[in-house]
Amino acid sequence: MKKPVLYFLWLLSMLALYLGVILVYGTLTDYQPAPVLPAQSVQHAEKKIITDSVVSFLIWNMGYAGLGEEATFFYNRSTLYAGNMMVRPPKDLLEKYFKGTTEAPKRWKADFYLFQEVDFASKRSYYHNQYQALAKNAKGQFAAYFPNFVVKRVPAPLLEPWRAFGAVNSGLTTISAYEPESAQRYQLPGKFAWPTRLFMLDRCLGITRYPMKNGKKLVVINIHNEAFDSKGTIKKIQMGFLKTILLQEYKKGNYIVAGGDWNTCPPFFPVDRFIKGKTPSDYTVGGIDPEFLPEDWRWIYDPTVPTNRANSTPYKKGETFVTLIDFYLVSPNVQVLSVKGIDLQFKDSDHQPVWMEVRLE
Repeated sequence: MKKPVLYFLWLLSMLALYLGVILVYGTLTDYQPAPVLPAQSVQHAEKKIITDSVVSFLIWNMGYAGLGEEATFFYNRSTLYAGNMMVRPPKDLLEKYFKGTTEAPKRWKADFYLFQEVDFASKRSYYHNQYQALAKNAKGQFAAYFPNFVVKRVPAPLLEPWRAFGAVNSGLTTISAYEPESAQRYQLPGKFAWPTRLFMLDRCLGITRYPMKNGKKLVVINIHNEAFDSKGTIKKIQMGFLKTILLQEYKKGNYIVAGGDWNTCPPFFPVDRFIKGKTPSDYTVGGIDPEFLPEDWRWIYDPTVPTNRANSTPYKKGETFVTLIDFYLVSPNVQVLSVKGIDLQFKDSDHQPVWMEVRLE
């Protein structure tokens, strides 16, 4: 047998071995959480009961302190080869994004903060603990971490193992001025086929329940729904699961505020509202069915400020595709007083914060 053929067969066998090891290791270490779990790494607050009928919220997907204005992300283009796309940002950029995101509780006053893509210990963010920094900047307040992306080693980009995404521990963080009576992680249903699911997020809801002086409860739901489901099958399953919880809690007479990164547009909101006709081919966010809930439930957002950008290139105002996928849903007994998108020009994340004030009627 000629040397070129032997060399090719050797490479093929090494590739097969490499893939085999990845799949075996991924299967053995696959994160499989129970349907309901208590929140992790809780910091407590002194206030035990909500006494004020007017409260405020801030939502923000922090992009794990790795997706600010200069950053690109390889995953939306290819999981095989990153090329000139970033697998992780240079450390100096990470430090800048980390500072900009974790100062949120100091920068904007709110009674409740709902953050997504908060890294706890991940190679992509140089193992900086974003949750710990957020909690430190919210002294005297409740803070909880709900993991939704726990993988020992993400092998992508597959053909560049020396640049592998690596270990990830990331999730949702809820911070509040009040101590909830419970803080729980609810596993969302719907999974990708094996082996893809080994290296994807195990998405969840972070649900906190707060006692009020009138005997009822404020139920706050931290949202981060599926993003990479091109056919929308998993999104539909997850939304059905959420709907059941919403209607059950409202039937009990509770107040409900759900907010975060829905990875889809609110009802009747065109995905290309800000930049007409330039939706990227890999941008499959879609929109929520207007009949998802009774019409007295309300979707709350600021239609003038985009909340998410495409990240195949660094951000350039007026050129980079932007849309709105970060917003709130409130039950009929919650009166919205104000909502405002905070336009940061995507300086520290590929998402932007949204602030809201409500009255619990």
